[in-house]
Amino acid sequence: MPKDYYNILGVSQNAKAEEIKRAYKELAKKYHPDLHKGDKEKEEKFKEINEAYRVLSDDRARANYDRFGSAESTGGFQAGDFGFDFRGFDFPDFEDILGDFFGSSFGGGFGREGSRARARVQRGADLLHEIAITLEEAASGTAKSFILEKTEQCTSCNGTGAESGNMKTCDACNGSGSIKSSRRTPFGIFSTSTTCRKCNGTGRIAERICKACDGRGFIRMRKKIDVEIPAGIESGSKLRIAGEGEAGLRGGRSGDLYITVNIKPHEIFERRGADLYCEVSIPFSTAVLGGEIEAPTLERTAMIKIPPSTQTETSFRLRGKGMPRMHGYGSGDEYVKVKIKVPKKLSRKQRELIEELREHEREEE
Repeated sequence: MPKDYYNILGVSQNAKAEEIKRAYKELAKKYHPDLHKGDKEKEEKFKEINEAYRVLSDDRARANYDRFGSAESTGGFQAGDFGFDFRGFDFPDFEDILGDFFGSSFGGGFGREGSRARARVQRGADLLHEIAITLEEAASGTAKSFILEKTEQCTSCNGTGAESGNMKTCDACNGSGSIKSSRRTPFGIFSTSTTCRKCNGTGRIAERICKACDGRGFIRMRKKIDVEIPAGIESGSKLRIAGEGEAGLRGGRSGDLYITVNIKPHEIFERRGADLYCEVSIPFSTAVLGGEIEAPTLERTAMIKIPPSTQTETSFRLRGKGMPRMHGYGSGDEYVKVKIKVPKKLSRKQRELIEELREHEREEE
């Protein structure tokens, strides 16, 4: 039974060329074999999408298809009925689908020329690394160093993979970067253009393979990385160091290094944005009569005046004693919550005084 190419691409029979092209790109991205290694079902679906696009994207093939039938018509045709054989087709690279994806074309009677294959220049992969710092280091800012294992461009061949960087024209594609083949069909000459596997589309190969990197163009190494951590950074923040990721391929730029900064828990302070929170125990007598207490800060201690009759869990603010604001001016505040300390063991004198106080409280009730 003939296939309904319009239904396969999800477009109407009146769809314009741009609409068909757009539908093909979206489906090709979704079902491309590079994304589904070993998935035969998706591979067959991709072949079907490819077949539908190659017919509907060409005016003459589409006109014949519309004229002689569709999926609902007994007089319809399939690409295979007129000599099309897509089983021998090479899949377009996923990179091509995202950009200049249509690397094959109809020739002869179809009137379209195949474009020259583009060199597969690839940007290097990004890398991730984590660093743990103290709250004090986050407050003041700090510098950290660590050893990172990564790929770097081979300095012996400057990333070309050729000894001394000496290259020659690829003898498989004669420097074009692509291999073209043609097949005669009832509609004309059906031509395909695929990337040359020997030179990966560059048109040039090494005269002699670089011994330092075995022709890969990069080497694996351990490198010391220095990073400046700004004051006020929050836990989970990421810092980017451009070009310190994996080396690119065939002249592609290196990836980036992303460093996640984690702040270790503090034994005294809890951080909320730029503000700090802590608790301090005070004697019962200070809470009742008032006085001064010493409170911790990130730099040193500070004195807090406690007014008479202070209740437990009352908070006092120390202006500017919090964390620096990374994307603003000044610093946050520190909030000190006081908790009244109850003696675990009383002396005879203390007990007498407290019992006397209790008697006075009963008289006032």
